[in-house]
Amino acid sequence: MAQRNLGTVIGFEFIRTVTKRRFWIGTLAVPVMIAIVFGLIFLSNSTTDTAAEAQKSAQFTIAYTDASGLITAEVAAVFGARPAESPAAGVRAVQSGTVVAYFDFPATPETTSVRVYGKDQGIFENGKYAAVAQAMLSRAVEQKISSPQLSTLAAGKVQVETLTYEGSKESGGLGSVIPPLFFLVIFYGLIVLLAGQMLNSTLEEKENRVTEMILTTLKPTTLIAGKVIALFGIGLVQMVVFLSPVIIGRVFFPEQLSLSALDLPPLAFDPVRMTVGFLILAGGFALFTTTLVAIGAVMPTAKEAGNFMGVMMALIFVPFYAVALVVSDPHAMIVQIFTYFPFSAPVTALLRNGFGSLSLPEAGIVIVILFAGAAVMLRLAVRLFQYGSISYTSKVNIRTALRSGSRRAAGDTTPTPVT
Repeated sequence: MAQRNLGTVIGFEFIRTVTKRRFWIGTLAVPVMIAIVFGLIFLSNSTTDTAAEAQKSAQFTIAYTDASGLITAEVAAVFGARPAESPAAGVRAVQSGTVVAYFDFPATPETTSVRVYGKDQGIFENGKYAAVAQAMLSRAVEQKISSPQLSTLAAGKVQVETLTYEGSKESGGLGSVIPPLFFLVIFYGLIVLLAGQMLNSTLEEKENRVTEMILTTLKPTTLIAGKVIALFGIGLVQMVVFLSPVIIGRVFFPEQLSLSALDLPPLAFDPVRMTVGFLILAGGFALFTTTLVAIGAVMPTAKEAGNFMGVMMALIFVPFYAVALVVSDPHAMIVQIFTYFPFSAPVTALLRNGFGSLSLPEAGIVIVILFAGAAVMLRLAVRLFQYGSISYTSKVNIRTALRSGSRRAAGDTTPTPVT
């Protein structure tokens, strides 16, 4: 019977939430925004690259003087440039409109700036002058070197592949940092979107004055556990939805969303760090879920419970004030406090796990703290809800509720009045 009741609560809470329009609006908003941002970035990069290439090959009348001796008549002819009598004559030609641009190449362009003068065509179009001047100089240097290989090396267009080792084992570098940090992104997404649902999971029945009727057929433990498990299921649905743009992009647009296009190294999935990240995510989600459910059990209305929402949200953002220290000096005292304090542990530990500074013993301690804290908060939520289920107009006195629970555990059935 108890298992059937638990299944009924889980099914009711899960279906009630996922069938609401606002749930899907909030959930789908995240992947839609991600898709829009990636689309805008892709279009922007494509437009920028196209514009840069167009500027380099832009055609307009050019006059130039060259004190370096690098610009040959052949190079000038490629760009349609003709020599000016003097720098002053070149500037006057631009001012009079005889030519569109004038380039003054100094004797030592490696240390002295190339002076570019042009007709004003707007802040964006004016960029083509410097681009063409740079292209002319690069073409002249390539011609002078007379070797494509040396030209490439001189231009600094060398691909460098870096391998680092942890002992005799090759480490993944940046490619091994990104995958574990996905769990941090998912944790924030779940908490931000589900915090209100967690807080209101017990308040809804209290505000509707139906808790007495519910508790005649269900034990408080069954009711609260069912709600928490349902929230886990809802979180799993949202996690899948959050990952859908990445999966769809990798399947249908592999070239546009490849890591090489984003100038990122290949991803390296360390099974140990991925497992640790998942367990920390699960433990942190469980702790915050049970804590918000417990807060909801204490408060008589959602309005009063909302005052505690900011405190809970602040706890998961506090570690970011010390993120530089988390990365550079993970053994600093403040980082250690954040690592083992239950409500800052998920974010701090996920950051350290991503950057490889969280050892397995430390990870084990954090995971135990999170799941143990979730178990304690679940027990507390059950006791507070049981005591304050009919407290519709005032907050539950936590100390009185715990004392009442202790007497029940000792066999004292004397009722304690609800304040």
